Amino acid sequence: MTESPYLRLAQRTALAVPALLLAGAYVSQYVFGLYPCEMCWWQRWPHFAAVALALLSFFTPPKRLWVALAAGGILTSGLIGLFHAGVEYGWWEGITSCAAIPQTDDGQSALDAIMNSPLVRCDEPAWTLFGISLAGFNFLISAAASLFIFNQLRKDRRA
Repeated sequence: MTESPYLRLAQRTALAVPALLLAGAYVSQYVFGLYPCEMCWWQRWPHFAAVALALLSFFTPPKRLWVALAAGGILTSGLIGLFHAGVEYGWWEGITSCAAIPQTDDGQSALDAIMNSPLVRCDEPAWTLFGISLAGFNFLISAAASLFIFNQLRKDRRA
């Protein structure tokens, strides 16, 4: 039995979107110096899971299940992004305010690394475009991608 084009598109989307969002997060961190706060990290973990589940769908049946779980991970990250964006925009209080990201250099003590690390606030966006923060973009992209994937899976079921 051949795979439908809907399932193939769902698989590729479920792999590409979280991988690209994670790549963007790491580029913004290591190239542009936008260090993640604690809630930023919360958004990354479901994307890591989604990448693993999407990869699993290419090798292990039932493919539709793995893709659906990956889409659920993408949606979870997006919902965390919505919560984080709401904290940044002052719509509601966050459950955490700051996270220190220790930067260790060779020969530097752990205490020095902690004391010299940037203090990153969860309630202040590190960067915005058109008034939308990175957390807001994660929500928009992740929600759209997960709905697209679920729609492709629905079409696959009918095919």
